[in-house]
Amino acid sequence: MNWAVIMAGGFGERFWPMSRRSRPKQLLAIVGRRTMIQDAAERLRPLVPPTRIVVVTNAVQAREVHKQLPRVKHVIAEPVGRNTAPCIALAAAMIARLDPNAAIAVVPADSWVGDVEKYRRVVGDSLALAAERDVLITIGIQPTAPHTGYGYIRLGEALSTQLSALSTQFWKANRFVEKPDVETAKQFLATGEYRWNAGMFVWSVRAIGRAFEKFQPAMAKSCARLAATKLRNFAREYQRLEKISVDYAIMERADNVVVANGDFPWDDVGDWPAIARHNPRDANGNVARGALAGLDAANCVVVGDPKHLIAAVGVRDLVIVHTPDATLVCHTSEAQKVRELVKRLAAEKRYQKIL
Repeated sequence: MNWAVIMAGGFGERFWPMSRRSRPKQLLAIVGRRTMIQDAAERLRPLVPPTRIVVVTNAVQAREVHKQLPRVKHVIAEPVGRNTAPCIALAAAMIARLDPNAAIAVVPADSWVGDVEKYRRVVGDSLALAAERDVLITIGIQPTAPHTGYGYIRLGEALSTQLSALSTQFWKANRFVEKPDVETAKQFLATGEYRWNAGMFVWSVRAIGRAFEKFQPAMAKSCARLAATKLRNFAREYQRLEKISVDYAIMERADNVVVANGDFPWDDVGDWPAIARHNPRDANGNVARGALAGLDAANCVVVGDPKHLIAAVGVRDLVIVHTPDATLVCHTSEAQKVRELVKRLAAEKRYQKIL
C-alpha cells in the first residue's frame, strides 16, 4: 500500500515573529487559507489516506499537529532535531513493521505547489515505479531561474520504466550539486540537464531500508529498535543519532537513485519575500496580509492583524511583520538574516517568551 511521511520538524526561524517554536511556519497559513502542513496532507489525500500518513515533528509541536490533522494517527515527536536522515529512518522503520510491502512518499510540510493535479500525477507515478523497482526516487523540479539557494541534481540517461500507465519522465541521477553561485546556476539552466533538489522522495520501504543498512548501519539498527519498542530512554537514544541529511547519508552515495521530472510549479517558501510570489500586489507593488496604509511606499511585504493598521511612508523594499509582542522590520534583501537574529535573541533570557 501507499504511505507518506510528512517532515515537519523545523522551527521556521526565518518567519519570525509569526513563526514560533511551538507553532512554526508549517503550522501557519503563510501563503493560503489552510496551514502549510494541512495543504501538504491534502495534496496527498487521493494517493494516501490520512491513516497511512506519518508526520515527524518536534516534541513541542506534536499537540498542534494532532489538532490540525485530527485524522492522522501516526505522529512521531522528535525529542531533538537530527536532520532528515534519522527522521526518515525512524518513520521507515515504523512503516516497515506495519506494512513491509509499502511504497512511501516523503515530503516536507512547508512547500508550496502551484498545480496540485500535476503534483499528484508525479507522486503517483513515482509510487507505482517504487513498488516495482529497487530504486530511490527524488523528485527534481524544473528550474525557472538561476536560483543560488537550492541544490541541483544533474540528470543521467533516461530510464525505461516499461510501465505503460506512467506519464512522468524518469532519469538516472548523475550527481548532486551543492548550492551554486549565480554564474554556475545560469550554466545549469542553459544545459537543461539539471533539476532543483526539492527534498521530496519516493521509495519502497524495502529499498530505503536496505540503503540505510548499507550506508548508515548504526542508524538503521537504532531506529529499528526504537520503532519496535517504547523505550523509556527514547530521547537519549534518539539524540545519539548522527545529525545528517538524507542527501549526504544516502542519496549521494547510492547507485540506484532516480530523478522524477517535477513539472509542477514549486516553491520552498524559505523567507518572508516569498509571500510576494503567492499573493496579489497593489499598484505600488506592495503585498499586504493585514491592514496597510501606504504613502509613497513600494515593493513592501506587510503582514499583521487586520485589526491593527500598519502605516508605511516613504519606504521601499521592506518586510514589516507585526504581532502582539514583536515587530520585525528588515530590507527584503536581508530577509535570510532573520534566522541569525532569532539565534541572537535565543541567547538572551529576556527574549525567550517571544521565540
